[in-house]
Amino acid sequence: MKLPPLKALPVFESVARLNSFSLAAEELAVSQSAVSHQIKQLETYLGERLFWRSGRTLTLTEEGRQYLDAISSALLQIERASEQLLGHEESRLRLSVFSSFAVRWLVPRLPELKRQYPQVDLALEMSTENPQLSDRVADCFITVNRRSPAYNYELLYVERLFPVCSQDYWMKIRRQLGRDNPGDEAQPISAKAISQFPLLSTHSIFDKAAGDWLAWFREAGERMPDNANIQHFSHMLLALEAARFHQGIALTNDYMLSTRSDSEDFVRLPCHTVMTGDSFYFAWKISRRGERGLQLLRRWLVDEAIQSGLRGEELPVT
Repeated sequence: MKLPPLKALPVFESVARLNSFSLAAEELAVSQSAVSHQIKQLETYLGERLFWRSGRTLTLTEEGRQYLDAISSALLQIERASEQLLGHEESRLRLSVFSSFAVRWLVPRLPELKRQYPQVDLALEMSTENPQLSDRVADCFITVNRRSPAYNYELLYVERLFPVCSQDYWMKIRRQLGRDNPGDEAQPISAKAISQFPLLSTHSIFDKAAGDWLAWFREAGERMPDNANIQHFSHMLLALEAARFHQGIALTNDYMLSTRSDSEDFVRLPCHTVMTGDSFYFAWKISRRGERGLQLLRRWLVDEAIQSGLRGEELPVT
């Protein structure tokens, strides 16, 4: 078996992760010259340059990125296997997750994860867009991206949008539409009636101005009026906050209202829903499928998704 200089591999991983020779030296408790020596030894063995150095700037070369992706899983598996034999049950996992999903659904549930599986030490890596599926980024992901064949995917949620507003704003809508009687609350509201009120739009859902409301009106077979009062926000968290402070009607999804105590501040309007085309998955690397920590987290996420109504029980758990 022909192996590279094994001592150099964790040094390379540390430098690449921290993007710094000095920080890697501090983490590994060695001198910076020792780190430089190990990297040079590895580059000599591979016959490839792993880093570009320009002044104080350090970046991985394309060969360096490919090599890091290839060895990261192996180093993690060695670490996990050693911990098992040593009797260390703790599983340290980095989970990359969308900020809205984390804030509104996942974080409030973390005490239950800790209660059920105290051995799972979970660190959250926030992402605003689909992250690259790579061990360099995280150990596992909640993502709508299923393009990498190197990963397994477990469905958590198929996204749909529906209009909501604050309790106070709901009273204003009812008064303006002449629905003051208690029995009127559940009567469907047309898209034309909704267009009379300020519409709070989230750009990031469809990556276009008012894309969420355009899709919602289109689902109703209507054209959004040219004079519609649209207020634009980059993120659903912002639009939902604006709705909570009585600024209009926002389109949101199920996980945004499924946990937080302030969910009762909102009223879901009796209107149709629109599917965004996005499905949320828990993703983990196929080569790491045997790791107990990943399987415990996967099972817990699926159970929570079912119990909160995000995912139907009829779907098989893979």
